[in-house]
Amino acid sequence: MGQSGAGLTGSRPIRRRWRDIPPAGAAMLSPRVRVFPSPKELGPALGTFVVGAASQAVQSRGRFAVAVSGGGLVPLLAAELPAALERESRLPGADSQRWILGFCDERLVPFDDPESTCGMYRKQLFSKISIPNNQVVAINPSLPVDEAADKYAEKLRELLPGGNIPVFDLLLLGIGPDGHTCSLFPDHPLLQEQSKIIAPISDSPKPPPKRITMTLPLLNAARSAIFVVTGESKASVLKDILEGHQKNPLPAARIKLAKGEVHWFIDEAAASKLTMKVERANK
Repeated sequence: MGQSGAGLTGSRPIRRRWRDIPPAGAAMLSPRVRVFPSPKELGPALGTFVVGAASQAVQSRGRFAVAVSGGGLVPLLAAELPAALERESRLPGADSQRWILGFCDERLVPFDDPESTCGMYRKQLFSKISIPNNQVVAINPSLPVDEAADKYAEKLRELLPGGNIPVFDLLLLGIGPDGHTCSLFPDHPLLQEQSKIIAPISDSPKPPPKRITMTLPLLNAARSAIFVVTGESKASVLKDILEGHQKNPLPAARIKLAKGEVHWFIDEAAASKLTMKVERANK
């Protein structure tokens, strides 16, 4: 995939390059939805986008704070991010020594458990890039879930000082078939959490039941966020998230950054039920 928006067609003009991230003061922008023919085309564009976000952050603040999600994002980033770092090696963001990496949510299981998001990234990605170990913010899975959440929040505040709510430069998010994101599930009390930045959950409707998750105040403080959604199985819920006007919106629809833009990278299969205006990559 090319590195600029010149290869896109759509109903609104494209003036920004793939790697462009809005300035921190650009508040409450409408989601930017980009549709790719398939994950094959989406992947390289995602890698380029992440490195571009890293470069802007490093130039502005000397470091890049990114939080990742699990599931299908793990193999996608493992395949595409190292290639993008090599492709964009002259950019300051390609120096992953300056990255701080956290997890949008995590299951309270040992790192060698197949359910561990950190464990999956260790196996598939971290051996290919050079983020220092002390800049990967992981939970302590041996602690009780409440204490694990509190300690994780403390680590984030230590590495990202400057305010009560740490500010990530980029969140990499996915959605479940029920519209959940992170470990924030429909109609769950954690959707109302306002005081904690990291919350424990002991009754996850999706196993394993014990997890920690970023809360909406922390998520919506980020400078930029990107949802990656592929497959026809996500088409109906994606339409609800992006085009629904429910009084009780799905969790993923509640990601509305106070000072940044939410991006959606989706494939044609996931976009099949949308009627809104989108940007399409050339086939």
